[in-house]
Amino acid sequence: MADPKVILYRMVLPDHVCPYGVRAKQLLEEAGIPFEDRILGTRMEVEAFKDEHKVDTTPQVIIDGKRIGGSDDLERYLLSAGSEA
Repeated sequence: MADPKVILYRMVLPDHVCPYGVRAKQLLEEAGIPFEDRILGTRMEVEAFKDEHKVDTTPQVIIDGKRIGGSDDLERYLLSAGSEA
C-alpha cells in the first residue's frame, strides 16, 4: 500500500517559529511518515491560509486530502493509527 500523502502547513516567520508547527514536524519525523513541509513565511500567508481553509490556527496537517488538525490532533491521530496496527 502506498504511503499517504501528508502535507504540513506551519508558520515560520522571521521573528517567530511556531512551536506547535515544530512539534507536528517532529511527530511526523519520529513516526517515519514522509511529508511535504509547507512553510507559511509571512503574516499575510498565515492569514490567507487560515481564511482559505476556515481554520483559526496553524499548524494544520492534511493527510490524503483530509484535514487532521494541529499538533495535538496529529498526536491523537498517530496514537489511534498505531493502536489499529
